[in-house]
Amino acid sequence: MRRWPLRRRLIVGVTLLVLVTLLLSAAATVFALRASLDERLNQDVQVGLDLAVKPGPGGPGSDAPSGSGPRPRIDTLSVVFGSDGSVISSSYVGPDGDAVSLTATQHQTLWDAVESTTEPVTVDLGGTIGSFRVADRTVDDSVVVSGKSTRDVTATLTSLGAILGAVTLTAIIIAAAGIALLVSTLTHPLRRIADTAERVSQRSLAEGAVTLPERVELADDPRTEVGRVGAALDALLTNVEDALGARQESEDRLRAFIADASHELRTPLASIRGYAQLALADGADPARSLDRIESEAERMGRLVDDLLLLARLDAGQELRHEPVDLALIAIESVDDAHAADPTREWLVEVDEAVEIVGDPGRIRQVVINLLGNARMHTPPGTRVTTSVTHDDTHARITVADEGPGIAPDVLPRLFDRFARGGSARDRASGGAGLGLSIVSAIVQAHGGTVEVSSDTGGASFTVALPLSTP
Repeated sequence: MRRWPLRRRLIVGVTLLVLVTLLLSAAATVFALRASLDERLNQDVQVGLDLAVKPGPGGPGSDAPSGSGPRPRIDTLSVVFGSDGSVISSSYVGPDGDAVSLTATQHQTLWDAVESTTEPVTVDLGGTIGSFRVADRTVDDSVVVSGKSTRDVTATLTSLGAILGAVTLTAIIIAAAGIALLVSTLTHPLRRIADTAERVSQRSLAEGAVTLPERVELADDPRTEVGRVGAALDALLTNVEDALGARQESEDRLRAFIADASHELRTPLASIRGYAQLALADGADPARSLDRIESEAERMGRLVDDLLLLARLDAGQELRHEPVDLALIAIESVDDAHAADPTREWLVEVDEAVEIVGDPGRIRQVVINLLGNARMHTPPGTRVTTSVTHDDTHARITVADEGPGIAPDVLPRLFDRFARGGSARDRASGGAGLGLSIVSAIVQAHGGTVEVSSDTGGASFTVALPLSTP
């Protein structure tokens, strides 16, 4: 039964419960009626006994005892025994009103029954007479026995049993049909949920882009158990779909990252190999080749360092937590940018010291990368302004340039790794496209945000960092 579907188990279980209830009710009815009929039969026997011992002309022991006086009623008997068990008088009127003589065996059966008890007792006299409920009373030296057939009681109980059986059978058939309809209606939403779950289980979720369009039809009240299960399954499928989508996006980004990193590393390696071959060639100037090898090695080293930094930040590497003066970092970083490239106008706007808790080296790297980004993507003579402000909860560093701005199609992926203003492998700017990715990763590690806005008048990057410890 444990392997049966829930619907079948409910139908069978409730139907059996109803059947047991009906059978118990029928049994209680039969027992109650039988007790009532037995009580009434005993009263009839006592009435017959009273009539049998009613004083007559000769008394119970005379030739004309009361048993031969008043005529016994239909289907009753009256027998007078002597003290030794001899039959003094005997009469029995059958169900058809005719007098029937009892045999010696039947008389003996009666005498044996009443001799052993003083309570009314049922005696089977056999033949066509059947069973009788009899009682006795001693009068002088005689024992008067009166009895009434149990035929009517048996017939009544048999008829009642047949009626109750038919009623029970009919009721159980109707109840089973009603229970089946009710259970089918109540479990239909569960079947919808099971069908949805089964369809989802048949889908391959191991790899690739996965969508789960299957949803449970929310036709049930969410306050009910079935409604809550359906809503919970829908929420689960949505979460699974989102997680699978995020997994696919992560895998796509990882593939693109590996492809771009391989490309970026392959280029300086190819250059190093080419210059090494050139240095080994006859008649070549080895000094120039070695200079170029060193330059490409340094470039490859910076790229590897950037990749390692991003990997550490992705792994949740613990940052230093100490006071950081943003105004001082901004001033020093702008001074360094001016020394590295005096062809642009580098300005800094700081009204007062703004201090946060964070990693000084990483915060400085954020400002340096933003200034370096402005230097690489603006023409000489461009004004670049770095400002430091704060409110009650956050400190803000803004680096704004008056250059050509950023193309609208680039803005959504500006902080992606290896993302640059041109194609992913456009090397015109000389960078690998990791600077802004590092900025975003460091700022997020400090619990902050970085935003960018751009128009034809230039681009502006704003870093917001919490004043308290992240």
